[in-house]
Amino acid sequence: MFGCGKFKFQQSPDGDIIDCVMIHKQPAFNHPLLKGHKLLDPPELPKGHNQTSISSDNFQLWSLSGESCPDKTIPILRNINDDIMSKASSHNIFKRESINNDVRGRHEYVLAKVNDDVFYGGKAIFNVWAPHVEQNEFSLAQMWVASVSTSGTEQNLNTLEVGWQADAYKTTGCYNLKCSGFVQINNKILLGGTLTKISTYNGIQFAFTALVWKDSKTKNWWLRIGTDIIGYWPSSLFPLLKNYANSVHFGGEIVDDGPAWTHTSTQMGSGHFAHEGFRRAAYIRKLQVVDSNNYLNPVPYPEFDTRHQNCYDIKHGITKLWGNYFYYGGPGRNGQCNKGNK
Repeated sequence: MFGCGKFKFQQSPDGDIIDCVMIHKQPAFNHPLLKGHKLLDPPELPKGHNQTSISSDNFQLWSLSGESCPDKTIPILRNINDDIMSKASSHNIFKRESINNDVRGRHEYVLAKVNDDVFYGGKAIFNVWAPHVEQNEFSLAQMWVASVSTSGTEQNLNTLEVGWQADAYKTTGCYNLKCSGFVQINNKILLGGTLTKISTYNGIQFAFTALVWKDSKTKNWWLRIGTDIIGYWPSSLFPLLKNYANSVHFGGEIVDDGPAWTHTSTQMGSGHFAHEGFRRAAYIRKLQVVDSNNYLNPVPYPEFDTRHQNCYDIKHGITKLWGNYFYYGGPGRNGQCNKGNK
């Protein structure tokens, strides 16, 4: 038995070291509001529209050989800086609650969003790519389930975020299990682990399903990836999300940390514009939200937003197979995306 609740460790082929930590010793329980907290069983899954999910079997490098942590433990990514920051240039999954006003750089988004309503979760299928990312920057695709409260000029925000990320935030914010707040119950999925199944241009496409939903009894928010329930965010830690979320967003984000006179060449999605379509541009499909009766419904009349369409753009549609969907992304700096787009 190791100290600090560590049961064993494994090394991933990419060099990551994974500690199997006793489930009751995980970082979540360092939070003062979770002292004495007892682990909960998963609630009933949402019913209704497009319930099918893409399996999450063997989609992380560390478990490709069938490895997992023993029962009653969870995998936690270790690194050389006491788990302060993620390994650069890995394809990370499952970003966590954060308010990132202090993160350096200019953020750019391509979004499908629904605001100013009552939501009890969201679900989508995310196409996975490996975009080029400049030093000290990142590129991600994710879902934001959030509640925003505005009083005068002051804005308060609680947000739960899930998706994939190339490179990593280097400064502030809470991600994966790097700080207390998310209670993991799954011993097979590594939060922050490298993904094995990456789409290729004109080649095989890979995707995973992400679902966040609220348990009406405990008020906690649960996370499911593919067919695996990962864990939950206790509602006591998110006062604005205690009852419901008032916005759900889906999309891509990059940070441009370069000089003000030129745009970054950090890519979003596949690095190709939306009009190139399937197998060339990244997509997010089957956009859904959860209602007060725990039913999944198609996202109602989403608003689409892109700030600098010469750098990163979006093309949306709806079909019976894909539901509400959109292609998105782009290469960043190019002949039409330059200092005038900063």
